[in-house]
Amino acid sequence: MQKQCATVFGFVLALFCLTGTVQSADLPQYKPLFNGKDLTGWVNVNTDKDTWYVKDGMLVCTGHPIGVMRTDKQYENFLLHIEWRHMEAGGNSGVFAWSEGTVPEGRRLPKGMEIQMLELDWVNQHKKKDGTLPPIAYVHGELFGANGLITTPDNPRGTRSKSIENRCKGKGQWNVYDVVCVDGTVKLSVNGKFVNGVRNASIKKGYLCLESEGAEIQFRNIQIMELPPGVTSKAQTAPLLK
Repeated sequence: MQKQCATVFGFVLALFCLTGTVQSADLPQYKPLFNGKDLTGWVNVNTDKDTWYVKDGMLVCTGHPIGVMRTDKQYENFLLHIEWRHMEAGGNSGVFAWSEGTVPEGRRLPKGMEIQMLELDWVNQHKKKDGTLPPIAYVHGELFGANGLITTPDNPRGTRSKSIENRCKGKGQWNVYDVVCVDGTVKLSVNGKFVNGVRNASIKKGYLCLESEGAEIQFRNIQIMELPPGVTSKAQTAPLLK
């Protein structure tokens, strides 16, 4: 994980060094969001009690029912490292940043900034009406505001942003996402290269959510590095939950 995060961490370190001499104790550090043993730090929002469980140090999601679980605290500016693999062809999932951590009435997923995780065969299973396949970039870290969160996409597909290079691996293989979330801007690295981004997010502080959406997915090495806060108004902050 250290090698995979080196580019991101080096960028952050350079920013801190611009302000003068930095002692190692003052540097931001990665901290685990998942301890590999249980679901401490996570709150079930609208899934079943057995939707999420821990096995062999991995966080396993059955995919049923559709819904999310969230972190027990909010995050504003941060680096997120998360490793994931789908266990079914065409599997669907994702992680939400800056989420409200609740689900609107009549919906199954929350308002938030979604970082998409689709298995490669998804495009083959969702052909267009004329029989052609959607672009493979749809499965590869598409970024978009869900349920009312607004962003400006770097690589527009309507209001969504699609990746400029496909780097995802298929069923049963581990993928690595390194996500930079700072002051309403999101940059996504997939398996060692930055390939997508959005900016001007209408919400810049909120909960992180993991998504259950119909297929088994496994997670490991979920780490977060919190960065200094920005100038974020109450309107740009998700409601605080008890």
